[in-house]
Amino acid sequence: MENRLFFPATKRNRACIGDVLSKIIKRNGSILEIGSGSGEHGVVFQKRFPEVMWQTSDPELVHRKSISSWIEYENLNKKMPQPLILDVQKIPWEIPLKLVNSLQGIVSINMIHVAEWNCTVALFRESAKLLKKGQFLILYGPFRIGNKHTSKSNYLFDNSLKMQNDLWGIRNLKEVSEEGKKNGFFQEDVIGMPANNFSIIYRKVFN
Repeated sequence: MENRLFFPATKRNRACIGDVLSKIIKRNGSILEIGSGSGEHGVVFQKRFPEVMWQTSDPELVHRKSISSWIEYENLNKKMPQPLILDVQKIPWEIPLKLVNSLQGIVSINMIHVAEWNCTVALFRESAKLLKKGQFLILYGPFRIGNKHTSKSNYLFDNSLKMQNDLWGIRNLKEVSEEGKKNGFFQEDVIGMPANNFSIIYRKVFN
């Protein structure tokens, strides 16, 4: 229990992200979450969508320990698997065959702006290998629209990210979607979310 991490943003956005997912998720199969962080989203969505198996992943040991602690705290051990060690840039991703065969979609929340651009490239490339025609990849977070920030707070946030790492930053949605298109993904929907965030839904257009 002492390994549990608490990310304030998760408490604020988990309900609205869950509402988006509720319109897309089918009542079977598995969801792979990329960059699961504390694991708070994972356990909330596993409880909200008990018919699916929610598979978390993260490259950081401290995050995986937190995820495992959350799984135990919420008594989800029998339903929810332990987090995968997954760094998006380490290709190919090592994914259990059982998960590959049952996968219905991939979700990544607040990841691509706190990672270098190569992580976005790898996310689409490897997701394209795993997903079949019609299956989804959902990204959540802040984006620049038309290469412009949607709020002053996002502008300030972007600057703070770049001060931490000049390869980080809020991505231009057009560039992200163009990368998706290169890998066979169609931008199906852009959904405005609270606190100047967006949920972007991509669909695989061919096998």
